[in-house]
Amino acid sequence: MNTAFRAALLCAALPAASVMAQDHSHMHHEGHAMPMADMPDMPKKDAPDFAEGSGTARLPGIEGGMHGLHLAQEDWMVMAHGSLSTQYTDHSGPRGDSRLYATSMAMVTGSKDTPWGRIRLKSMFSLEPLMSNRGYPNLFATGETAGGKPLVDRQHPHDLFMELAGRVDFNMSANSGVFLYGGPVGEPALGPSAFMHRSSAAYNPEPPITHHWFDSTHITYGVATAGYFSPKVQLEGSLFTGKEPDERRWDIEKPRFDSWSLRGTFTPSPNWAMQISHGQLKEPEATHAHEDEKRTTASIHYANAKGVSTMLAFSAKKRGHGETLTAWLAEANWNVTESHSIFGRMENVRNDELFPDHDDPRHDTAYRVTKMQAGYAYRLPITGPLSLAIGGSASAYLKPAALDAVYGKNPWGYTLFAKLSLGH
Repeated sequence: MNTAFRAALLCAALPAASVMAQDHSHMHHEGHAMPMADMPDMPKKDAPDFAEGSGTARLPGIEGGMHGLHLAQEDWMVMAHGSLSTQYTDHSGPRGDSRLYATSMAMVTGSKDTPWGRIRLKSMFSLEPLMSNRGYPNLFATGETAGGKPLVDRQHPHDLFMELAGRVDFNMSANSGVFLYGGPVGEPALGPSAFMHRSSAAYNPEPPITHHWFDSTHITYGVATAGYFSPKVQLEGSLFTGKEPDERRWDIEKPRFDSWSLRGTFTPSPNWAMQISHGQLKEPEATHAHEDEKRTTASIHYANAKGVSTMLAFSAKKRGHGETLTAWLAEANWNVTESHSIFGRMENVRNDELFPDHDDPRHDTAYRVTKMQAGYAYRLPITGPLSLAIGGSASAYLKPAALDAVYGKNPWGYTLFAKLSLGH
């Protein structure tokens, strides 16, 4: 653990040791999406058709690439950014809880252009393993375990190693080619870009309660992806480990490559990114041993130069011979000015994991729940790419009356946050 802890601190400190350099035009095709209020207005014709989100997922090109600290090292361009967010959340009702906690992420990537294509090395880390495996309150969220028991109404912490992967592009023409992506920790071609990489969720302090329907595979131990890319189309397939990360969040787990997925993405203009994907996961959940999962997702992401980013997504998953559980997600972020942002999210999900006790007569009963959330963030530039955002959100829920006894008649919650960001 000491070695892993030092590695995470080194990664988090590396951006501060870098020096600021100018963006290069080819950078706009990769990296974490940035809040668009930080971008200069640009005509559509000057924006690339796409930007890269997490793993190999695409985002609208107008959202730009990674903006942070850039350091030129001979033929390599090293880029770094990260965030540390302190949050206080409080949810009402018998199952509600409150907690002060911190979430974090640091990314360091390197890229090199060659006569035949491009090489990219990607790493991402988090110090969230410092919190207990019980994570933090998130009403109606389910997924993973703590102490061998299922987590219900809580969000699990992320692992220290969130990504250790590389991508190699081989050019077939001036703007198309094939690529290979993979590594010991990565993200397969399944679902939209993970929530912490979407500008539509740039300031939202709460993970989606539908996380395990859309983007729970964003930390996967063992990924190999091959695909075809062009400005408007990307087709890709992955072999990967279906099992979700275990409770030992400081290590790298053994890859199995027992699952597969396919994804197609269409980026008709810099404003749009649309994907559809399907995967078959081998025994992904510890709480459903010996049950494989089939998951299908579709999403539409829209962004414009006026600071608006939105996403609408659908997912259907089926474990073993059980029923198909569906989920909808709609989220948006509007950077009204360089300092003021408003955001929101609405989710509707059919979940059969709210009562994990096998002796409970409601065990494995599916309930459809809706979460509605709205929030505000105020952004304070500090120096260069360093900024602080402070704000909060409030949530309300719709649920069947059968859940009143355990959640209360009208559960609600709020989260306050202060987020320090190095780049975007």
